[in-house]
Amino acid sequence: MPEFDLAEHPHRRYNPLTKQWILVSPHRTKRPWLGQVEAPPVERRPSYDSGCYLCPGNERAGGARNPHYTGTYVFDNDFAALLPGVPAGECRRGDLLVARSEPGLCRVVCFSPDHSVTLAEMEVGDIRRVVDVWTEQYEEIGARPEINYVQIFENKGAIMGCSNPHPHGQIWANASVPQEPAVEGDSQAEYLARHGSCLLCDYLALEVEARERIVCQNEGFVALVPFWATWPFEAMIVARRHAAALPDLTPEERDALADILKRLTTRYDNLFRVSFPYTMGIHQRPTDGAEHPEWHLHLHAYPPLLRSATVKKFMVGYEMLANAQRDLTPESAAARLAELPDVRVG
Repeated sequence: MPEFDLAEHPHRRYNPLTKQWILVSPHRTKRPWLGQVEAPPVERRPSYDSGCYLCPGNERAGGARNPHYTGTYVFDNDFAALLPGVPAGECRRGDLLVARSEPGLCRVVCFSPDHSVTLAEMEVGDIRRVVDVWTEQYEEIGARPEINYVQIFENKGAIMGCSNPHPHGQIWANASVPQEPAVEGDSQAEYLARHGSCLLCDYLALEVEARERIVCQNEGFVALVPFWATWPFEAMIVARRHAAALPDLTPEERDALADILKRLTTRYDNLFRVSFPYTMGIHQRPTDGAEHPEWHLHLHAYPPLLRSATVKKFMVGYEMLANAQRDLTPESAAARLAELPDVRVG
Protein backbone atom coordinates (compact mmCIF):
# COMPACT_ATOMS: atom_id res chain seq x y z
CA MET A 1 0.00 0.00 0.00
CA PRO A 2 1.59 3.34 -1.04
CA GLU A 3 1.92 6.19 1.45
CA PHE A 4 -0.66 8.97 1.35
CA ASP A 5 0.60 11.85 -0.82
CA LEU A 6 -1.01 15.33 -0.75
CA ALA A 7 0.19 15.93 -4.31
CA GLU A 8 -1.31 12.74 -5.76
CA HIS A 9 -4.22 11.38 -3.75
CA PRO A 10 -7.75 12.76 -3.19
CA HIS A 11 -8.10 14.26 0.26
CA ARG A 12 -9.98 16.83 2.31
CA ARG A 13 -8.43 19.96 3.84
CA TYR A 14 -9.88 21.88 6.77
CA ASN A 15 -10.36 25.64 6.80
CA PRO A 16 -10.11 26.78 10.45
CA LEU A 17 -11.45 30.26 9.60
CA THR A 18 -14.77 28.97 8.22
CA LYS A 19 -14.80 25.49 9.80
CA GLN A 20 -15.47 23.97 6.40
CA TRP A 21 -13.77 21.20 4.47
CA ILE A 22 -12.54 21.36 0.88
CA LEU A 23 -12.15 18.28 -1.33
CA VAL A 24 -8.83 18.26 -3.23
CA SER A 25 -8.43 15.96 -6.25
CA PRO A 26 -4.90 16.58 -7.59
CA HIS A 27 -4.98 13.63 -10.00
CA ARG A 28 -7.75 15.34 -12.01
CA THR A 29 -5.41 18.02 -13.37
CA LYS A 30 -4.43 15.41 -15.99
CA ARG A 31 -7.94 15.21 -17.48
CA PRO A 32 -8.64 16.78 -20.91
CA TRP A 33 -10.78 19.91 -21.16
CA LEU A 34 -13.62 19.97 -23.71
CA GLY A 35 -15.82 22.44 -21.85
CA GLN A 36 -16.51 26.12 -22.43
CA VAL A 37 -13.60 28.05 -23.92
CA GLU A 38 -13.73 31.75 -24.66
CA ALA A 39 -11.32 34.16 -26.30
CA PRO A 40 -9.39 36.22 -23.75
CA PRO A 41 -10.62 39.81 -23.51
CA VAL A 42 -8.70 42.49 -25.37
CA GLU A 43 -8.20 45.33 -22.91
CA ARG A 44 -6.36 48.38 -24.10
CA ARG A 45 -8.47 51.22 -22.90
CA PRO A 46 -7.95 54.98 -23.27
CA SER A 47 -6.91 57.07 -20.27
CA TYR A 48 -10.23 58.89 -20.53
CA ASP A 49 -13.53 57.53 -21.83
CA SER A 50 -16.32 60.03 -22.46
CA GLY A 51 -18.87 57.23 -22.05
CA CYS A 52 -17.56 56.05 -18.67
CA TYR A 53 -19.67 57.13 -15.70
CA LEU A 54 -16.65 56.92 -13.37
CA CYS A 55 -14.21 59.08 -15.34
CA PRO A 56 -13.53 62.63 -14.06
CA GLY A 57 -16.06 65.24 -15.14
CA ASN A 58 -18.53 62.70 -16.59
CA GLU A 59 -22.17 62.30 -15.69
CA ARG A 60 -22.90 59.16 -13.66
CA ALA A 61 -25.71 56.71 -14.35
CA GLY A 62 -27.74 58.24 -11.52
CA GLY A 63 -27.51 61.75 -12.98
CA ALA A 64 -24.85 63.30 -10.71
CA ARG A 65 -21.63 64.57 -12.29
CA ASN A 66 -18.15 63.59 -11.10
CA PRO A 67 -15.72 66.36 -10.21
CA HIS A 68 -12.49 66.61 -12.19
CA TYR A 69 -10.70 64.51 -9.59
CA THR A 70 -6.95 63.89 -9.90
CA GLY A 71 -6.39 61.16 -7.31
CA THR A 72 -8.88 58.89 -5.59
CA TYR A 73 -12.57 59.75 -5.51
CA VAL A 74 -15.32 58.39 -3.23
CA PHE A 75 -19.07 58.79 -3.64
CA ASP A 76 -22.27 57.16 -2.42
CA ASN A 77 -23.34 54.42 -4.82
CA ASP A 78 -26.17 55.67 -7.02
CA PHE A 79 -27.75 52.21 -6.99
CA ALA A 80 -26.94 51.05 -3.47
CA ALA A 81 -27.79 47.57 -2.20
CA LEU A 82 -27.97 48.92 1.37
CA LEU A 83 -29.69 52.14 2.40
CA PRO A 84 -29.51 54.32 5.53
CA GLY A 85 -32.65 55.09 7.48
CA VAL A 86 -34.36 51.77 6.88
CA PRO A 87 -37.00 51.41 9.62
CA ALA A 88 -36.39 48.71 12.21
CA GLY A 89 -38.68 45.74 11.81
CA GLU A 90 -39.05 41.99 11.59
CA CYS A 91 -41.37 39.68 9.71
CA ARG A 92 -41.67 36.25 11.31
CA ARG A 93 -43.78 33.14 11.08
CA GLY A 94 -42.46 30.90 13.80
CA ASP A 95 -38.82 29.90 13.40
CA LEU A 96 -39.07 29.06 9.70
CA LEU A 97 -39.87 32.34 7.96
CA VAL A 98 -37.80 35.15 9.44
CA ALA A 99 -36.75 38.47 7.88
CA ARG A 100 -35.23 41.53 9.55
CA SER A 101 -34.63 45.02 8.21
CA GLU A 102 -30.98 45.84 7.40
CA PRO A 103 -29.86 49.49 7.24
CA GLY A 104 -26.47 50.38 5.83
CA LEU A 105 -24.77 52.25 3.02
CA CYS A 106 -22.73 51.62 -0.12
CA ARG A 107 -19.92 53.72 -1.58
CA VAL A 108 -17.73 53.55 -4.66
CA VAL A 109 -13.98 54.22 -4.48
CA CYS A 110 -12.35 55.26 -7.76
CA PHE A 111 -8.70 54.26 -7.45
CA SER A 112 -7.43 56.58 -10.17
CA PRO A 113 -8.68 59.12 -12.72
CA ASP A 114 -6.88 57.09 -15.40
CA HIS A 115 -9.47 54.86 -17.10
CA SER A 116 -6.79 52.61 -18.62
CA VAL A 117 -5.06 51.27 -15.49
CA THR A 118 -5.67 48.55 -12.90
CA LEU A 119 -4.07 48.06 -9.48
CA ALA A 120 -1.37 45.99 -11.18
CA GLU A 121 -0.53 48.93 -13.45
CA MET A 122 -0.64 51.68 -10.82
CA GLU A 123 2.44 52.96 -9.03
CA VAL A 124 2.91 51.77 -5.44
CA GLY A 125 2.60 55.36 -4.21
CA ASP A 126 -0.80 55.67 -5.89
CA ILE A 127 -1.95 52.36 -4.38
CA ARG A 128 -0.79 53.67 -0.99
CA ARG A 129 -3.24 56.55 -1.42
CA VAL A 130 -5.99 53.98 -2.04
CA VAL A 131 -5.00 52.22 1.20
CA ASP A 132 -5.24 55.57 3.01
CA VAL A 133 -8.72 56.17 1.58
CA TRP A 134 -9.83 52.68 2.61
CA THR A 135 -8.58 53.43 6.13
CA GLU A 136 -10.33 56.80 6.29
CA GLN A 137 -13.58 55.32 5.02
CA TYR A 138 -13.40 52.43 7.49
CA GLU A 139 -13.00 54.90 10.36
CA GLU A 140 -15.61 57.38 9.14
CA ILE A 141 -18.30 54.87 8.23
CA GLY A 142 -17.54 52.57 11.15
CA ALA A 143 -18.03 55.46 13.59
CA ARG A 144 -21.72 55.62 12.68
CA PRO A 145 -23.77 54.08 15.51
CA GLU A 146 -25.90 52.01 13.12
CA ILE A 147 -22.90 50.47 11.31
CA ASN A 148 -21.23 47.39 12.80
CA TYR A 149 -19.20 46.12 9.84
CA VAL A 150 -17.44 47.79 6.90
CA GLN A 151 -16.74 45.49 3.95
CA ILE A 152 -14.19 46.87 1.47
CA PHE A 153 -13.79 44.94 -1.79
CA GLU A 154 -13.00 45.05 -5.49
CA ASN A 155 -14.57 43.10 -8.35
CA LYS A 156 -12.24 43.14 -11.35
CA GLY A 157 -13.38 41.92 -14.76
CA ALA A 158 -16.79 41.41 -16.35
CA ILE A 159 -16.73 37.72 -15.41
CA MET A 160 -16.75 38.79 -11.73
CA GLY A 161 -19.77 41.02 -12.24
CA CYS A 162 -17.85 44.27 -12.64
CA SER A 163 -20.08 46.60 -14.67
CA ASN A 164 -17.38 49.18 -15.45
CA PRO A 165 -13.67 48.62 -16.25
CA HIS A 166 -12.59 51.94 -14.69
CA PRO A 167 -10.30 51.12 -11.71
CA HIS A 168 -12.57 51.14 -8.69
CA GLY A 169 -13.76 49.20 -5.68
CA GLN A 170 -16.72 49.29 -3.37
CA ILE A 171 -17.60 49.64 0.30
CA TRP A 172 -20.73 48.02 1.69
CA ALA A 173 -21.41 48.77 5.36
CA ASN A 174 -23.96 46.82 7.39
CA ALA A 175 -25.83 47.10 10.66
CA SER A 176 -25.08 43.40 11.16
CA VAL A 177 -21.81 41.55 10.62
CA PRO A 178 -22.18 39.68 7.28
CA GLN A 179 -22.02 35.90 7.10
CA GLU A 180 -18.39 35.31 6.05
CA PRO A 181 -16.67 37.73 8.47
CA ALA A 182 -19.07 36.63 11.22
CA VAL A 183 -18.01 32.99 10.80
CA GLU A 184 -14.32 33.98 10.63
CA GLY A 185 -14.71 36.15 13.73
CA ASP A 186 -16.32 33.34 15.71
CA SER A 187 -13.57 30.93 14.64
CA GLN A 188 -10.82 33.35 15.63
CA ALA A 189 -12.49 34.01 19.00
CA GLU A 190 -12.83 30.30 19.73
CA TYR A 191 -9.20 29.67 18.76
CA LEU A 192 -8.01 32.49 21.03
CA ALA A 193 -10.07 31.13 23.94
CA ARG A 194 -8.75 27.59 23.39
CA HIS A 195 -5.09 28.31 22.65
CA GLY A 196 -4.46 31.73 24.12
CA SER A 197 -3.02 32.90 20.80
CA CYS A 198 -4.18 34.33 17.46
CA LEU A 199 -5.35 31.86 14.80
CA LEU A 200 -3.80 33.75 11.87
CA CYS A 201 -0.59 34.60 13.75
CA ASP A 202 -0.08 30.89 14.40
CA TYR A 203 -1.11 29.93 10.86
CA LEU A 204 1.21 32.49 9.28
CA ALA A 205 4.12 31.20 11.39
CA LEU A 206 3.50 27.70 9.98
CA GLU A 207 3.36 28.97 6.41
CA VAL A 208 6.54 31.05 6.76
CA GLU A 209 8.33 28.01 8.17
CA ALA A 210 7.03 25.63 5.47
CA ARG A 211 7.59 28.06 2.56
CA GLU A 212 5.44 25.80 0.31
CA ARG A 213 2.56 28.17 -0.40
CA ILE A 214 4.09 31.66 -0.13
CA VAL A 215 3.77 33.78 -3.27
CA CYS A 216 5.61 36.93 -2.18
CA GLN A 217 6.30 38.82 1.03
CA ASN A 218 7.72 42.00 2.51
CA GLU A 219 8.35 43.33 6.02
CA GLY A 220 4.67 43.97 6.71
CA PHE A 221 2.67 41.34 4.81
CA VAL A 222 2.78 37.86 3.32
CA ALA A 223 0.82 36.85 0.21
CA LEU A 224 0.17 33.10 0.10
CA VAL A 225 -2.13 30.47 -1.33
CA PRO A 226 -3.92 29.15 1.78
CA PHE A 227 -3.63 25.45 2.62
CA TRP A 228 -7.42 25.18 2.28
CA ALA A 229 -7.79 27.24 -0.94
CA THR A 230 -10.90 26.56 -3.02
CA TRP A 231 -10.59 28.91 -5.99
CA PRO A 232 -7.89 28.48 -8.65
CA PHE A 233 -4.93 30.68 -7.62
CA GLU A 234 -6.81 31.90 -4.56
CA ALA A 235 -4.61 34.00 -2.29
CA MET A 236 -4.58 35.55 1.16
CA ILE A 237 -2.63 38.62 2.16
CA VAL A 238 -1.92 38.40 5.90
CA ALA A 239 -0.43 41.08 8.14
CA ARG A 240 2.78 39.89 9.80
CA ARG A 241 2.01 41.83 12.98
CA HIS A 242 -1.17 41.24 14.94
CA ALA A 243 -3.15 44.20 13.63
CA ALA A 244 -6.94 43.90 13.74
CA ALA A 245 -7.90 46.58 11.20
CA LEU A 246 -6.48 49.10 8.73
CA PRO A 247 -6.23 51.96 11.28
CA ASP A 248 -3.89 49.78 13.38
CA LEU A 249 -1.25 49.79 10.64
CA THR A 250 1.82 52.00 10.90
CA PRO A 251 2.74 54.24 7.94
CA GLU A 252 5.41 51.71 7.00
CA GLU A 253 2.85 48.88 7.08
CA ARG A 254 0.50 50.85 4.83
CA ASP A 255 3.40 51.18 2.39
CA ALA A 256 3.95 47.43 2.67
CA LEU A 257 0.29 46.67 1.99
CA ALA A 258 0.39 48.83 -1.16
CA ASP A 259 3.56 47.05 -2.26
CA ILE A 260 2.17 43.54 -1.73
CA LEU A 261 -1.06 44.43 -3.56
CA LYS A 262 0.97 45.61 -6.52
CA ARG A 263 3.14 42.49 -6.52
CA LEU A 264 0.29 39.99 -6.20
CA THR A 265 -1.97 41.59 -8.82
CA THR A 266 1.01 41.90 -11.19
CA ARG A 267 1.65 38.17 -10.84
CA TYR A 268 -2.01 37.53 -11.58
CA ASP A 269 -1.74 39.50 -14.84
CA ASN A 270 1.50 37.75 -15.75
CA LEU A 271 0.01 34.31 -15.12
CA PHE A 272 -1.96 34.20 -18.37
CA ARG A 273 -0.84 37.50 -19.95
CA VAL A 274 -4.28 39.09 -19.50
CA SER A 275 -5.82 41.63 -17.16
CA PHE A 276 -6.63 38.95 -14.59
CA PRO A 277 -10.17 38.97 -13.12
CA TYR A 278 -10.78 38.45 -9.41
CA THR A 279 -12.82 39.39 -6.38
CA MET A 280 -10.65 40.72 -3.58
CA GLY A 281 -11.72 42.04 -0.19
CA ILE A 282 -10.52 42.99 3.28
CA HIS A 283 -11.60 41.18 6.43
CA GLN A 284 -11.00 43.14 9.61
CA ARG A 285 -12.37 43.99 13.03
CA PRO A 286 -16.12 44.82 13.23
CA THR A 287 -16.99 48.40 14.14
CA ASP A 288 -19.43 47.55 16.92
CA GLY A 289 -17.31 49.18 19.63
CA ALA A 290 -15.95 45.93 21.09
CA GLU A 291 -12.20 45.29 21.44
CA HIS A 292 -12.09 42.14 19.29
CA PRO A 293 -8.59 40.93 20.28
CA GLU A 294 -9.22 37.81 18.18
CA TRP A 295 -9.31 39.66 14.85
CA HIS A 296 -6.28 39.62 12.54
CA LEU A 297 -6.30 41.81 9.42
CA HIS A 298 -6.18 39.90 6.14
CA LEU A 299 -7.35 40.06 2.52
CA HIS A 300 -8.85 37.35 0.31
CA ALA A 301 -8.43 37.17 -3.47
CA TYR A 302 -10.62 34.81 -5.49
CA PRO A 303 -9.77 34.49 -9.22
CA PRO A 304 -11.92 32.26 -11.51
CA LEU A 305 -9.39 31.41 -14.25
CA LEU A 306 -8.18 27.81 -14.09
CA ARG A 307 -5.74 26.69 -16.79
CA SER A 308 -5.49 29.66 -19.14
CA ALA A 309 -7.18 32.95 -19.92
CA THR A 310 -9.99 30.95 -21.56
CA VAL A 311 -10.81 28.29 -18.96
CA LYS A 312 -12.81 29.39 -15.91
CA LYS A 313 -13.67 27.76 -12.62
CA PHE A 314 -17.30 27.98 -11.55
CA MET A 315 -18.91 26.37 -8.51
CA VAL A 316 -21.30 23.80 -10.01
CA GLY A 317 -22.57 20.25 -9.54
CA TYR A 318 -20.90 18.56 -6.60
CA GLU A 319 -19.59 21.88 -5.32
CA MET A 320 -23.08 23.42 -5.14
CA LEU A 321 -24.79 20.29 -3.86
CA ALA A 322 -22.20 18.61 -1.65
CA ASN A 323 -18.76 20.15 -0.99
CA ALA A 324 -16.35 22.70 -2.41
CA GLN A 325 -13.72 20.92 -4.53
CA ARG A 326 -10.52 21.78 -6.41
CA ASP A 327 -8.08 19.94 -8.67
CA LEU A 328 -5.14 22.34 -8.61
CA THR A 329 -3.37 21.98 -5.27
CA PRO A 330 -2.52 25.12 -3.28
CA GLU A 331 1.15 24.14 -3.46
CA SER A 332 1.07 24.00 -7.28
CA ALA A 333 -0.81 27.29 -7.54
CA ALA A 334 1.61 29.02 -5.16
CA ALA A 335 4.64 27.71 -7.06
CA ARG A 336 3.29 29.01 -10.36
CA LEU A 337 2.53 32.44 -8.91
CA ALA A 338 5.79 32.70 -6.97
CA GLU A 339 7.97 32.07 -10.03
CA LEU A 340 6.37 34.94 -11.97
CA PRO A 341 8.07 38.38 -12.07
CA ASP A 342 6.97 41.38 -10.02
CA VAL A 343 7.09 43.49 -13.18
CA ARG A 344 4.07 43.27 -15.47
CA VAL A 345 4.84 41.49 -18.76
CA GLY A 346 3.05 42.62 -21.92
